[in-house]
Amino acid sequence: MIDGFIKCAAATPEIHVADCDFNTKNIIELIDKARAYSVKILAFPELCITGYTCGDLFFQSTLISAAKSALADILAALEASDMIVAVGCPRDFFGKLYNCAVVIQMGKILGVIPKKFLPNYNEFYEKRWFSCAPERKTSVTLLGQEIPFGAGLTFQCEEMPELCFSAEVCEDLWSPNPPSTEAALSGATIIANLSASNEQVGKDEYRMSLVTGQSARLICGYIFSSAGEGESTTDLVFGGHRIIAENGKVQAESGLYTTGLTITEIDVKAMHGERLHNTTFCNRQTAADVVFQMKIEETSLTRKIEAAPFVPQAETEKNSRCRKILAMQAHGLAKRVKHTNSRTMVVGISGGLDSCLALLVCVEAAQILSRPLTDIIAVTMPCFGTTKRTKSNAETLCNILGVTLRTIDITDTVRSHLKDISHDENVMNAAYENAQARERTQVLMDIANDENGLVIGTGDLSELALGWATYNGDHMSMYGVNGSVPKTLVRHIVKYYAETTDNSALSEVLLAIFNTPVSPELLPAKDGEISQITEDLVGPYELHDFFLYYAIRWGYSPKKVYRAAKVAFCGSYSDEVILKWLKTFYRRFFSQQFKRSCLPDGVKIGSVSLSPRGDWRMPSDAVNTAWAKELENL
Repeated sequence: MIDGFIKCAAATPEIHVADCDFNTKNIIELIDKARAYSVKILAFPELCITGYTCGDLFFQSTLISAAKSALADILAALEASDMIVAVGCPRDFFGKLYNCAVVIQMGKILGVIPKKFLPNYNEFYEKRWFSCAPERKTSVTLLGQEIPFGAGLTFQCEEMPELCFSAEVCEDLWSPNPPSTEAALSGATIIANLSASNEQVGKDEYRMSLVTGQSARLICGYIFSSAGEGESTTDLVFGGHRIIAENGKVQAESGLYTTGLTITEIDVKAMHGERLHNTTFCNRQTAADVVFQMKIEETSLTRKIEAAPFVPQAETEKNSRCRKILAMQAHGLAKRVKHTNSRTMVVGISGGLDSCLALLVCVEAAQILSRPLTDIIAVTMPCFGTTKRTKSNAETLCNILGVTLRTIDITDTVRSHLKDISHDENVMNAAYENAQARERTQVLMDIANDENGLVIGTGDLSELALGWATYNGDHMSMYGVNGSVPKTLVRHIVKYYAETTDNSALSEVLLAIFNTPVSPELLPAKDGEISQITEDLVGPYELHDFFLYYAIRWGYSPKKVYRAAKVAFCGSYSDEVILKWLKTFYRRFFSQQFKRSCLPDGVKIGSVSLSPRGDWRMPSDAVNTAWAKELENL
């Protein structure tokens, strides 16, 4: 539970229809197994104590009494456990029979949630046996306890208020207005669905879309547990499908026609944090119906934490993401070019990844506008640190694309400037480096003025996060196309372009650029090779992009970012290296905000943006004392 990770499980026991003793034995076995895995939230299928397919046997008092006795046995099995268990059971109250989710902890019933929407179409006949949940919450007596009863009950942990649980039953999810919606608006961050969803061709995909969609809409964890082996196959077959989703993403899923446990962790603090800035959830919080206690313990992480959160792992999804990003960048740029009546697009081309992607975006924009590619003016500006490798790649790329290429050697100009400010050229400090970057920007701006053009920015999101840009140098442009694309994704977009183009020469040079070390090339080359490797100076971009995603997108604390990074990069980086660059990330992120406070316009691409007009508002003089203190204590 530390850091908000709650170990959750969906369970499908093998059952015998109407054999409550057999079913209870298997339910308790899975409870014991879940306890061994330190599960804190466990959901069973709909009516699992009796079986969903009992039909008119539900009218038999013998079955209902057996179910009640079975419930007492389950309470006894949970007497010493603070795990929250939701189990499906038929119960009769107020002279009516209800299809219920019974929520249990420490040998007590916390509440009973009746099914609100009863299917009575196609193969379903539930209204024959059961009544819909009453409109208002009330209380009932069950096994000697006075307990809350009603749809949408919420159960909140006293020790960790972000953990708030609710449940609904099968068809409730399929309805136009699921009870889980109101439960989430009342604070529930984890919702269980006790289901007996039978299988049909294609239904598993539809079921998955419902679960992931609801978890996304409600910004919650959603545990779906369905009936399986042992249910009657007179007319139907049940697959025991189990899904655990978090905010639209599947964290764990079972195969069909299986029994047992599906286990993962849900991050309730992340869900709570996401809701804090989502106005849909404002002013709707109400007190939980039930408050429970649960010991705060370390949760071992088994969920997959991707080392490259901005980059999809599946090749087809990755390619699709790259196509969409290129389209967004190009259409954003095309609109700006059209609006400003600009005749040209001016871009500084270095032979590196960022400027390469910016040039490709210019090409795509020109095609959208039906402009000749010669309207793109690519300018390469060699100086002290330019190597033959990058200069050659830049020129080759421009020639293959057919854009207008200008080569302007700025060495003498920069030397003259350094002399004007009385700077010794042998002192290779920030002034030495930044003079080159600012001169390049001046050249681009003046060419744009001369050619009725726009200067297209090349800096990416990762550089903006670290402040790895020269203020009023490469930091500035008239439209920044890469401003919300992280470095790890820039690489893949360039590679994607190389692998999908029909032009073999273009593919070859793009792959050469892809394989070139990231460098600003502001210090003289050594033996003709790049001497200034960015990642040696500020740290690996794959680490910084990971830090950026979890610290800014999800609001993780430094301690939690560090914990997640150790899991994601286990075997790739030592804990000491991760911590070293994490400290660098926070130090630079805070100290360099002034550069982000005056960024040029640029299209938002993904879920993380540092635009001062969009997703990120931060004072330039904010201090990182609290964050640094937490890091020092790790």
